[in-house]
Amino acid sequence: MDTNLTKGSGVLNQTEYTSATVLSTAANFIMNRQEAFTHTFRTYIRLRENGTLKLKFWHSNAVDSTWDQGQEAVGSEPGGDWVIETAYIADGGTEPDGTITENTQHALTFEGKASKTVAASECFWSDETSIVLPEGHYLAFTWTIKTLTAGKSIPFNVEGMLVSAYDAPGNLAAQQSADGFTASDNLLVLPSFIGYKKSVTKKLIFLGDSITQGVRTLKDEYEYWVARIADGLGTDIGVWNLGSGWARAYDVAADGPWLNKTKQSDEVMIVLGVNDIDIGCRSADEVLGDLQTIISKIKGANAEANIILSTVPPFNFQGEREETWRKVNREILSNPPIGVSRVFDIASLLSLPAPDDHRIRPEFMSGTDDPHPNGIAGKTVADAFLKI
Repeated sequence: MDTNLTKGSGVLNQTEYTSATVLSTAANFIMNRQEAFTHTFRTYIRLRENGTLKLKFWHSNAVDSTWDQGQEAVGSEPGGDWVIETAYIADGGTEPDGTITENTQHALTFEGKASKTVAASECFWSDETSIVLPEGHYLAFTWTIKTLTAGKSIPFNVEGMLVSAYDAPGNLAAQQSADGFTASDNLLVLPSFIGYKKSVTKKLIFLGDSITQGVRTLKDEYEYWVARIADGLGTDIGVWNLGSGWARAYDVAADGPWLNKTKQSDEVMIVLGVNDIDIGCRSADEVLGDLQTIISKIKGANAEANIILSTVPPFNFQGEREETWRKVNREILSNPPIGVSRVFDIASLLSLPAPDDHRIRPEFMSGTDDPHPNGIAGKTVADAFLKI
């Protein structure tokens, strides 16, 4: 097992725990402040199951994937030193409005302690805790984090708010009201893995960029295709969404914290390539080489893992980028990398008819000029996946 998963007390082993949500908490950014600070973050999460739950949280203090050109955050970059002052889970009610249901808070502990000092690149678990969450209610996760110095500190996800979240200066983690909190703007600060004690028949991971993450779909609606697939599969199959905005295949191929998460699976669906072709300016051969590296490393960790490789979704590329997109998809369809169990042709589901098949259908776009797939596209992709 790679040291990125074993440093500290944090071996990531999903034998007893499976992902409790289809929300991706992959990190693609890192806080970088001119002074030390103490801040509280409260997030509302829809879980795959409600009722009496035993929960456990795992965290990797590192950036998973590169943001933009890497000026602010790059894949596998270690987080800084910081402290969890207090952390709570609670019944968030049916409206994610910044409040929590009275007298439902459960304090998290870390090896029996209420606070936890986190070192650069450290991986760690919380202790197990229980909660009774009525059907239709959100889990509210609140923690207060204190940085020890100025500079880079806490990895987080900055790409699009798919869920309701709030933040406030100071230590307000124990507070039940919304006083002092404001709605977060592109600031998803959560543990890397939100698990619940559950025996599953298969652990399925979705590895991709913002299209897998579900960016631009409606907040709190869970209408992106990973969420819809999870609903269709049922809770006997564990689903962990590792989609990350701006991500590219070479981030994963570097074999850092992000790929190590992916190795914890029985089956992986890979949907990468858009950002490699676009902002990464990678050639078709480079993209295909990175995909082969990813697949080889996953199979090296688990020879029995099933690999589903998707074609690269249409993203309205033109010119040289369009040609690269076409070459990559031709190769995936006709000569997929060694180790691929099957190919899922997401491009054909979302594209206009040829010769405009490099463009996404207008009805599937999140906006007039935004080719990120919307919730309608999510249903189309999920329906096709669930028929296989």
